[in-house]
Amino acid sequence: MRPVRLPGRLLRPAPGLLCAALAAAAAQPATHTITVENMVYSPASLTVHRGDRITWVNKDLFPHTASALGGAFDSGAIAADGSWSYVAAKSGDFAYDCRFHPTMHGRLKVDP
Repeated sequence: MRPVRLPGRLLRPAPGLLCAALAAAAAQPATHTITVENMVYSPASLTVHRGDRITWVNKDLFPHTASALGGAFDSGAIAADGSWSYVAAKSGDFAYDCRFHPTMHGRLKVDP
């Protein structure tokens, strides 16, 4: 980074401060959206980080669920035009499906 000149002063950026600011920005949780439409989760597979928020938005005319096969999360019924959010608390690879429509499958991978 280049020094900044102000009247009567020369300011030099502190490299450690810049690194700390970048690390803090990178550590902020993200928000992801999975759309449920035409009996499909889109995207069908999603990789997120622990602490990220995932929101399933149901654009179909009937309810769906997002139910992890191992029980890590379960939305219950997500009504038509409704949504449900989950904050990824545990790392792992989670297959999920719709309890009402067993042909619907998705995968959520949570990195540490």
